[in-house]
Amino acid sequence: MKSSLSARSVQSVWHPCTQMKRHEDAAPIAIARANGPWLYADDGQRYLDGVSSWWVNLFGHCHPHITAALTDQLSRLDHVMLAGFTHAPVVELSERLAKLTGLGHAFYASDGASATEIALKMSAHFWRNSGRPEKSHFVGLAGGYHGETVGALAVTDVPLFRQAYAPLVRLAATVPNPDARQALGGETGKDVAIRSAAQLEVWLAEHHAQTAALILEPLVQCAAGMAMHDPEYLRLARALCTRYEVHLIVDEIATGFGRTGSMFAHQQAGILPDFICLSKGLTGGTLPLSAVLTTDTVYQAFYDDEMARGFLHSHSYTGNPLACRAALATLELFDLQDTLTQNLTLAKNISQAFAPLTAHSSVRNARQSGMIWAWDIDSERQDFSRRFHAHALANGVLLRPIGKTLYAMPPYLLDEEAIDCLANGALAALNTTLTEEAKT
Repeated sequence: MKSSLSARSVQSVWHPCTQMKRHEDAAPIAIARANGPWLYADDGQRYLDGVSSWWVNLFGHCHPHITAALTDQLSRLDHVMLAGFTHAPVVELSERLAKLTGLGHAFYASDGASATEIALKMSAHFWRNSGRPEKSHFVGLAGGYHGETVGALAVTDVPLFRQAYAPLVRLAATVPNPDARQALGGETGKDVAIRSAAQLEVWLAEHHAQTAALILEPLVQCAAGMAMHDPEYLRLARALCTRYEVHLIVDEIATGFGRTGSMFAHQQAGILPDFICLSKGLTGGTLPLSAVLTTDTVYQAFYDDEMARGFLHSHSYTGNPLACRAALATLELFDLQDTLTQNLTLAKNISQAFAPLTAHSSVRNARQSGMIWAWDIDSERQDFSRRFHAHALANGVLLRPIGKTLYAMPPYLLDEEAIDCLANGALAALNTTLTEEAKT
């Protein structure tokens, strides 16, 4: 039965990436409060947040350390424009991110797609300021996802979006991705990475003179069904971009802040990109914020008396003090809790609980990267994702498969009860979904 709030939402709210007609049969769940890994609906039902609310929540909902920082900041400074002004949270966050990444000059926005557009604009404008305006095109990996605004769609290789908005988009080129599932007989994931990098080299050799940047998601292409690749691809891509004078943009929007086991995924390859895009977990899942970090070389190309040579991008809430303070509190938790080390044990425990699911006869290509798990499901139903999602909710777990890829990306604080709920709920939902399929 629909709650009053749920029914009102259907009438007044256009929900994101949703076919609203489906809410005739499955109303949105009205969430009244949240705590730790749990979401509580207004009817009292609780759900384990197995996808970190679209990959943003790191330390659980309403974490007291982040909440206290926000409360303190709200009593001091809520917002001030960042043009001509500055404030402690944005300065301190920028310094902290520079120390963590080796890149600086943080430029802020509110969401991942905006970060993508900022990095693309910076790259192309850099080449223009450097007297090479012909370098204004981009290349990405097949299946890549970098956001849904018009500029970000240019480098997002998802047919659904590309077909719907093709007239508005100047599509970037794509090269084969290094998804380890593409291994041929006897090949390892590293072999796939080397083979894919060789194809990138062929493309760059022909097109580098017109190419501003290569953009990629390091180690895990999340929206492509958690396609995971060997770090060797990143090392080879970095070398190729350097040789052919093409910027390397790493989209760490989903993979950053410990998701793949290291603070940032690209660090497992030991490389330094030209741009890093950050968002999602940056504020621990509390407030919208994104950032783009880059090199001194890029920054200096814009440093001039001429306004036209400056970087031309802004929005009213750039570097919002509340969001920056939430990000600082989130980063403090990594140190206070030794999160990356603690996650090694947590990930091991979760993997053990997932063992029956991994061994399921319908599962193909079970894989893991840090705190990300994925399983391809052998199902004939095109609506597998929707049906599984509904059965998972019935078992008290929020999980949303991507196509026929089931995945989990939980926050970093699951206790034994929560781990059991996640693993048992996922397995039960899979069995129910497949049993329904067998009957049709």
